[in-house]
Amino acid sequence: MTVTLKVPSIACEACAKTITRAIETQQPGSAVSVDVAGKLVKVETTASESAIKEAIVSVGHTIEL
Repeated sequence: MTVTLKVPSIACEACAKTITRAIETQQPGSAVSVDVAGKLVKVETTASESAIKEAIVSVGHTIEL
């Protein structure tokens, strides 16, 4: 399943790497793509959307509802 989330707190490539690492650590095997300019995180995963959101929030980022 593909999960796409708007993450307005993404400011730079470092943010993208932090989010990618958090998701890959908590959900191994997930394919993560971060669009810094568009502030979007796209994840191809078998995990639930809530698990992906939890990983992003755990590293200090916010998700737009």
